[in-house]
Amino acid sequence: MFQQVVPVNKERHAGKKIKDISGFDFASKFHIAYVTMHEFARAASIFPIVFLEDKEKDEFRPVVLMGLNAGENLFVDASGKWQASYVPAIIRRYPFALTPSGNDGQYVVCIDEASSLVGDTEGAALFDEKGEPTQVIENVKRYLAELQQMDALTHNFCKYLAENNMFTPLNMRVRDNDKVKNVSGCYVVNEDRLNSLSDQKFLEFKNNSYLAPLYAHLISLAQTERLVKLQDEKSAAK
Repeated sequence: MFQQVVPVNKERHAGKKIKDISGFDFASKFHIAYVTMHEFARAASIFPIVFLEDKEKDEFRPVVLMGLNAGENLFVDASGKWQASYVPAIIRRYPFALTPSGNDGQYVVCIDEASSLVGDTEGAALFDEKGEPTQVIENVKRYLAELQQMDALTHNFCKYLAENNMFTPLNMRVRDNDKVKNVSGCYVVNEDRLNSLSDQKFLEFKNNSYLAPLYAHLISLAQTERLVKLQDEKSAAK
C-alpha cells in the first residue's frame, strides 16, 4: 500500500495538496489489513478476524482477511469501489502514517508521496501561504494519534492473550473454485480454553475489557464463508 513514505515537512510539501479518497484501487492487492481491537465489533460482521505472529518481534497482531489469495482484495471491485459497509482504519488513513522518530515514544506524521491522492493542483493544501500547517494536518495528527493509542492497547491485548496461552493455529479448508484451499499461517483464540478459564481469570479478562473483542473475533470466523462466496462470484464473472 505504501511505496514512498517520507516525513511531512513544510520545505518539502509546502505546495502539496491532498485529495479525498474516492476509490480504493490502492488497496486492491491487499488480502489482509491490520485492525485494532476497537474495530472488532464493526469488522466482525464482514471479515474474518485472525491473528498473525511476528516471530522477529515475538508478538501477535490482529488482521482482517479480505481475500483467499495473496494479492487479491475481494472487497474492491473493478472500478475501485469498496464493497462493504466498513473500511479498516489503516486503509482509511491512507496516504498518511505514523512512524517512530527515534525518540522513545515519539512519532512523526509521514505521507506516501507516490500516492495518486497527493498532488500539486487538486485537493486541500497541507500548508498555508505562510508555511503553517492547515487544518488538514491538524486533523491527520489527531486521527493518527488516536489510532496509535488504540494500537498500543491492542498490543497489550495480544500480549495478554499470548501470556495466557489463548492462541491456537487456524487450520481451515475452504473451497476455492473447483479446488480445496488450506487457510493456514493464522492463529485464532481457542474457544475451549476461553470457556475453561477459572472464575478468577475470567473476571480478569472482563475487567480488562477483553471479552467483547474476543467474542467478536470468534463470531467473525463465520465470515470465511463470505470470502468463498465473493471468490466464486468473481471467478464466475471472468
